[in-house]
Amino acid sequence: MSKKAIVIGSGYAGLSSASFLAQSGWEVHVLEKHDHPGGRSRFFRSEGFTFDMGPSWYWMPDVFERYFSSFGRNVSDYYQLKRLSPSYRIYWDDDYMDVPADYQELKNLFNQLETGAGEKLDQFLEEAAYKYDVGVGKLVYKPSLSWTEFINAELMRGVFKLDVFNNIKSHIAKFFKHPKLRQLMEFPVLFLGALPENTPALYSLMNYADIKLGTWFPEGGMYSVVAGMHRMANELGVHFHFNKNVSRIHVQNNQASSVETDDGEIFEADVVVGAADYHFIESSLLEQQHRSYSEKYWDKRSMAPGSLIYYLGVNKKVEGILHHTLFFDVPFDEHGKDIYSNPKWPETPLFYLSSTSITDATQAPEGCDNLFFLIPIAAGLDGDNDAVREKYLRIICQRFKQKTGFDIMQHLVFKRTYCTKEFKEDYNAFKGNAYGLANTLLQTAILRPSCKSKKVHNLYYTGQLTVPGPGVPPSLISGEVVAKLIEKEFNR
Repeated sequence: MSKKAIVIGSGYAGLSSASFLAQSGWEVHVLEKHDHPGGRSRFFRSEGFTFDMGPSWYWMPDVFERYFSSFGRNVSDYYQLKRLSPSYRIYWDDDYMDVPADYQELKNLFNQLETGAGEKLDQFLEEAAYKYDVGVGKLVYKPSLSWTEFINAELMRGVFKLDVFNNIKSHIAKFFKHPKLRQLMEFPVLFLGALPENTPALYSLMNYADIKLGTWFPEGGMYSVVAGMHRMANELGVHFHFNKNVSRIHVQNNQASSVETDDGEIFEADVVVGAADYHFIESSLLEQQHRSYSEKYWDKRSMAPGSLIYYLGVNKKVEGILHHTLFFDVPFDEHGKDIYSNPKWPETPLFYLSSTSITDATQAPEGCDNLFFLIPIAAGLDGDNDAVREKYLRIICQRFKQKTGFDIMQHLVFKRTYCTKEFKEDYNAFKGNAYGLANTLLQTAILRPSCKSKKVHNLYYTGQLTVPGPGVPPSLISGEVVAKLIEKEFNR
């Protein structure tokens, strides 16, 4: 009889861990709070508009291809990809920049802004390629239970090339002087949840992902990836139980014996994988004596930002935007301080816009566009209310009109907002965070919350609060890492 694994949560990490366990012969049951899979990458439709609720960038296509190929499949078996060109637009205070997908065009753009910057970009990306090969190809697939995992001849020889002890801000400054080029190159690490000066230069690998590997769109939206992963998991024999909100993990003799849902159903388990919010599982599903980390420990963690999100539908096509548009028309330093140094609601926020209907007309009614606006905010802020949300909607609509000439409020026919309150209610997100823990040097690898419980021998964790870190590709990897760790430990 096969051993039974219970996975709590069906986000990317949960789907990944469930599929790898099923492939290894486990009977896998996934318990999901909502009525469809995806976790933070859910979607909704309303009044003819379709919105991805969370992740909107498809980077690192090789990670997705590797994932599906691990099961003898291809990405194209489940969804189709289109490379975006230009990759995205940036609005500055005085003009805008379309970032070319073609590398030679991008080099020409760099040289226009700063003499010799195109050749500097070659040098920068040569180093970044090495970091990507080692970082994404090798380091992130380790469970990070001990520093000894990282001790081998290849890593020792290349440790200085990985730039772990330098920060990305100073690293970029060595190559580029023009402020717009610096900000363009610093932008990708914002996904990691820390200021560039606090992010290891190792993460220039994100620039390689951006520039060399490209920005893509899965037809139908990011939820197409979730739907594909869910379909494959079903093919592998994974059992899904939706509308099942887990209320307790039962522990006997330091072993998780079963998982209980709030409707009283009991699921017996040989192993439990927590793919929901790590802090929630520890603080709400386990009794005190079975928790690996104290509340004091969690309160000292450096969190990635939360998000204030607007899902808007307009009854007219919008000119002056691309699929991805970044509004860097105000200084980042002040907004950064409001997130990380002195957490408060930002005075002059930067913001981001995704409009999938620009690329896929089925995402909005004919003649209309869907607009997904996101303002990064500090995690754990008090004061999330309707008045605050309306205030920031007016701010972004005003600046949007200044840059594009389009009056959103005049054409607005659909509106939904999402912020700290919903992140807590829907995902039990610690401090209402959107992206998990920041990828600072002191929260990397073994310094992150462990993927294996220190108190409950058959309880494991996956997702953005454990290794390797925040983001969609890392979540896929996280699920694989924990599944293979379980397989290794149960087959000793």
